[in-house]
Amino acid sequence: MSEFAGKIALVTGTTGIGRASAIRLAQGGATVLACGIDEAANAALGAEAVSLGLAIYPYTADVSVEAQVGAAVAEAVKRFGGLDIIVNSAAVHPYGTVVNTDFDTWARCMAVNVGSIYLTAHFGVPEMEKRGGGAIVNISSVQGFNCQQNVAAYVASKGAIHALTRAMALDHADQHIRVNSISPGSIRTPILEKAARTYGGEGVTVEQAFARFGAAHPLGRIGEPEEVAELVAFLASDKAAFCTGSDYKIDGGLTAGIGVK
Repeated sequence: MSEFAGKIALVTGTTGIGRASAIRLAQGGATVLACGIDEAANAALGAEAVSLGLAIYPYTADVSVEAQVGAAVAEAVKRFGGLDIIVNSAAVHPYGTVVNTDFDTWARCMAVNVGSIYLTAHFGVPEMEKRGGGAIVNISSVQGFNCQQNVAAYVASKGAIHALTRAMALDHADQHIRVNSISPGSIRTPILEKAARTYGGEGVTVEQAFARFGAAHPLGRIGEPEEVAELVAFLASDKAAFCTGSDYKIDGGLTAGIGVK
């Protein structure tokens, strides 16, 4: 695969979907700056990239902090020559209602899940324009449409991503920058592992909880990060040249039906 030969990508999040997306883009020939706050995850991705012979370069940054995101974009431009693709995958997933979620938790969720998308675009769009355009892919969630209980901050942030994606797509179409979002269902990620441990039940293993989560999807299983990464790659590629301002579900049919039987 060489659809991304000569392209420079910035990916936020170095586990789960972010990790898989960085690998997929690099497999397609892109040079990837992978930004994450978890130094152990960054190191693991870096080692994996070396073993696979891929041009992925981990960069430690808190993507909710303006100066650190600005520095990351500047690093990509200085080190690799520009910026063509942004994949916003970094996220936190607190639990709670608007009553029992404290404001710091709420603000942190918004800053990471939504603020990071603003920041990567704030610094990245001008660099993409210099290259004649580019593509931005924002990872949202089916919970931006239909939600569970006790996840007020998370679902609010994911719904905001849908709206922000549309705004960015309209604002930057003239600059030949396409912006789309992806809404996964249950995907094998550290966030889903946290859900499995929180709600799996006493004595239930993570894999047993995953099987139960998967049973709620018409296809009968949870998804894999690599499957989401294939959709990321499509939307970032020239094959999706007429796609912008839209959200693409990859949820095993989860949102196709209703709960009443």
